[in-house]
Amino acid sequence: MIKKLLIAAFVVGISVGFIDPSVKPKKTDPIVGLEIGNLAPELKYKDPEGKSISLSSLRGKVVLIDFWASWCGPCRMENPNLVAAYNKYSKAKFKTAKGFEIYSLSMDQDKNRWMGAIKQDKLDWANHVSDLGGWRSAGAATYGIRSIPSSYLIDENGIIIAKNIRGMLLHQELDKYVKSF
Repeated sequence: MIKKLLIAAFVVGISVGFIDPSVKPKKTDPIVGLEIGNLAPELKYKDPEGKSISLSSLRGKVVLIDFWASWCGPCRMENPNLVAAYNKYSKAKFKTAKGFEIYSLSMDQDKNRWMGAIKQDKLDWANHVSDLGGWRSAGAATYGIRSIPSSYLIDENGIIIAKNIRGMLLHQELDKYVKSF
């Protein structure tokens, strides 16, 4: 009965002109959050030379946000995989994105150890940032980081498409968005 009344009201609304069937509902902006499908929260921190780099400056590319530290054994063990992924995908052609970047947010407190690990592990991408806050890092707090390594993969629009993927899972996830090599 209620269904029939709603249908009747809709038909009357169209015929009287209250409802325009050509008007499409407005697309709402994505919710900023930490779940897959959310817009990744903004990050803006300084690189080792003191230049500020914002996460949003990388829009248009698929980006891996990598939370790590020089003193973290599992992070350092994962770094060769990140280097391989960067070397493989930074030049790849993506279906809708303009490349792949890594935004490395270090949870170090010692700048020299941080810079030494970047050099030693051959982390050749440009987007290394930190506030040198350690576990009190504002970026880690924004993303609710409680253990490292931790990561978020975001698409060219800043939407989270995967979380905490490492090893070959990172490569398999990136392969989904690659047009060709």
